[in-house]
Amino acid sequence: MTLDLNSLLNGWPHENGSIKVRKVPGLDGREKLQLRIDLGLLQMEMEGRPDGMRPHNCESLLTYHQRRAARAEERGEEYELTAEQCGELQQEGVQYYHRYLSLFQIDEFEGVIRDTQRNLDLFAFVDEHSERDDLVWTFQQFQPYVMMMNTRGKVSILLADGKFAAAMREIQAGRERISGFFQQSAFPEMEAKSSEIAFLDEWLEEVRAKRPLSKLEVMEREMERAITAERYERAAELRDAIRSFKTRPEVGN
Repeated sequence: MTLDLNSLLNGWPHENGSIKVRKVPGLDGREKLQLRIDLGLLQMEMEGRPDGMRPHNCESLLTYHQRRAARAEERGEEYELTAEQCGELQQEGVQYYHRYLSLFQIDEFEGVIRDTQRNLDLFAFVDEHSERDDLVWTFQQFQPYVMMMNTRGKVSILLADGKFAAAMREIQAGRERISGFFQQSAFPEMEAKSSEIAFLDEWLEEVRAKRPLSKLEVMEREMERAITAERYERAAELRDAIRSFKTRPEVGN
C-alpha cells in the first residue's frame, strides 16, 4: 500500500478561491468530512473533536478544563489557565473552525451552529479563567466572525423553512450581539469597521427584498392602488378588511 496521496488528490484538484468539501465513508463505518486545501486535504470526524482524539479521556480539551474548573470551584479555589494551556485550546479551536466552515459549504447548518457555539463557549471560558488580557484577546478577536457564522447557520435553517420574518429577527439579533461585543471591548470604535456587521446588514436587506408579502401587506398595497385609481368603494372594503384582520389574535404571533 502506497503512502503517496497524489492519486487521491489528482482526482479531486484544488481550485484557488474555492472551498471544496465532501463527505466520505470511513473505514470505521462513520462518515468523515474532507476539506481540500492547496497542499492536500484535511479529514475530520463529523462529531466530537474533529481529529477524533479524546484528550484526558474527554471529548475535547475544553471539556477537560471545564470539568477541572468546576471541581476547583466546588473546593472554593480559583482555576487559572497557563499560557501553554491557552495555546493548546486555541489549536483545538482551529479544528472546530475548519469543521464548521466545511459544514457550512455542504448546508449542514445544525453542525455549524453546534461548532460555532462551542468556540464561543471556548472564548468565554478563557476570558473567565485567564488574567492575561493579551491571551484573552487572542481568542476574543475572532468572536465577531464566529458570532456571524453562528447567525448564518440559524438564519439559513429558517430561510429553508420559509420563515422569513423569523430569519430577519435572527439577523438583527446576531447584529446586536456583535455590536454588544464591540461596545464591551477595549476597542468600541472597531464596530464601525466591522465586516461582520456590514455583511449582516446587507443580508438583511436581501432577505427583506425576497420575503413574500403577508396577506395583510397584500391588502394594504391593494388598498393603496384602489385609492390611487379613485376606486373608493373598493378602498373602503379593503380598509374594513384590514382593520378586522389586525384584530385577529394570530396577527400578533
